Amino acid sequence: MISNRRCFITGIKGTSLNKKEVYFLKKYKPWGVILFSRNIKNIDQCKILTESIKKIFNDKKYPILIDEEGGRVSRLDNIINTSMFSAEYFGNLYKQNYKKFNLYYKIYIKQISYLLNSIGVNINTVPMLDVRRDNSSKIIGNRSFGKNSRIVSKIGNFSIEHFHKHGILTMIKHIPGHGLAKVDSHKLTPIVENKLKQLNKIDFFPFKNKKSLLAMTAHILYKNLDRKYPATLSRKIIKLIRNTIKFKGILVTDDISMKGLKYKLPENIKKALEAGCNLILHCNANYKEMLIVAKNSPKVNGFIIKKTSQLYKFLS
Repeated sequence: MISNRRCFITGIKGTSLNKKEVYFLKKYKPWGVILFSRNIKNIDQCKILTESIKKIFNDKKYPILIDEEGGRVSRLDNIINTSMFSAEYFGNLYKQNYKKFNLYYKIYIKQISYLLNSIGVNINTVPMLDVRRDNSSKIIGNRSFGKNSRIVSKIGNFSIEHFHKHGILTMIKHIPGHGLAKVDSHKLTPIVENKLKQLNKIDFFPFKNKKSLLAMTAHILYKNLDRKYPATLSRKIIKLIRNTIKFKGILVTDDISMKGLKYKLPENIKKALEAGCNLILHCNANYKEMLIVAKNSPKVNGFIIKKTSQLYKFLS
């Protein structure tokens, strides 16, 4: 039952569940599990892995996530080489030849969706809607569709529509916009000093009116909007995401163990949930950290249950 689950998503260590992880999943019942390259050797192996996870929950629609952007962020690299198909590649194609873009991107999404369905994954953490700037951190780079916020928004709509068409749910990121970050939030807290008017016009724009059921927050401090807390921990920014950007779905933190968040794990979790995030994402499969995340994550509330039911309805 959905109502028994806790409001976090966890990573796992290898290509099959170890005894500790089986115990962990049964006892703490995370909302979902996210896979990385370390978990995927081939299609058959990964299908057995995802089936073993779903069997624990007796749930064929149990949320299994992946971060499969293509380009340099690919978790399917043991199965297929998608290194040339970066967001930048499709962004440039959109501007140069829309007919080609339309054909190529449809085929790309169809094939990726086929692979994800084959290995038992039902949620992909795309599209990345961060607008690239001249001084953006390299962590963004060719992961962005480009510098034009309207084009980024349109490609985002295209991506969401076609992944949905092929049975894969999406998670837009990094809301409300990571493009102005000059440092990597895996290591440091990016600080953005731009005013709300410019942010609304450019960085926040691609996230508006998106039909994705999930979104991932940015570990970025928008100094003019909240001088103390980065978006993931900020009530002010989460309120803006809900009221100005008008995202109504499930809000998931970016990885809660990243150095962009300054507090210890329990405090980061507490502040993120109090700010208005719905689910905590923890990726590194460090068992000691997994226990901390699980023990500090409450059971899912009515909002998450309602939205998860919508997600399940989509997957039927």
